[in-house]
Amino acid sequence: MSDATRLNVFKTYKLYVGGKFPRSESGRVYEVTDSKGNWLANAPLSSRKDARDAVVAARKAFGGWAGATAYNRGQILYRVAEMLEGRREQFVREVAEAEGLSKSKAAAQVDAAIDRWVWYAGWTDKIAQVVGGANPVAGPYFNLSTPEPTGVVTVVAPQESSFLGLVSVIAPVIATGNTAVVIASEKAPLPALSLGEVLATSDLPGGVVNLLSGKAAEMGPHLASHLDVNAIDLTGADADLARELEVAAAENLKRVLRPRRGEDFAESPGTDRMTAFLETKTVWHPTGSLGASGSSY
Repeated sequence: MSDATRLNVFKTYKLYVGGKFPRSESGRVYEVTDSKGNWLANAPLSSRKDARDAVVAARKAFGGWAGATAYNRGQILYRVAEMLEGRREQFVREVAEAEGLSKSKAAAQVDAAIDRWVWYAGWTDKIAQVVGGANPVAGPYFNLSTPEPTGVVTVVAPQESSFLGLVSVIAPVIATGNTAVVIASEKAPLPALSLGEVLATSDLPGGVVNLLSGKAAEMGPHLASHLDVNAIDLTGADADLARELEVAAAENLKRVLRPRRGEDFAESPGTDRMTAFLETKTVWHPTGSLGASGSSY
């Protein structure tokens, strides 16, 4: 059959919540266009109910993910990078269309995003050595501080950097044992929704990452005030929305990561996005005597 007689098979993009691919419960969609205004797809327009469902899924997954060994989390994140590498050409096309880039520039963005994922995979079993350790105290005690994940984190993804920026805000959240509810870029959600397909076919447990498309201004206030959300990353929110969400987040003392204007996601990341959503647990333990000599350990 020649190409001229084939019917185009258009892709149906869906949300990724709890390891499944639901449509928005509202049944709403909105048109996604490329940089020139050409139609690309209809994306689900998530509702408040979708956001609540995502929080439930993230909370359910949190215990198992936080309780996994850091080494195991690193293996799973590396597996995600492997899957991204296998679908590289798809993401190059979607990023080029979403951001109006040439194929070569889009390829550079995708390669950087995959490398960024590998970079965070390598940190899962090392961050504890950087931010934890034994503390000197004036007494016969061991005093040990160790990092622990904060919990469920809402992430407002960058609006302009549809894939590299997206990976740069999701990977550090889950690398440290948190679970995430992500509001994708409103104007360029397709790379994020395709990322959900990659996560579903990797070893990442369902609910660790939940991806919503639609309006951050509609879902954000409900997630910021949700009492079962522990932290929020406002990277993709404009100044007015960021202020509104920060005020709402104060109700249950959420951790808040404020937007950094002019942030360049192509720059080498530090550890600050990981430490932003870590708590520190300090344990005191008495030293013991080793015998009649009075020596101790």
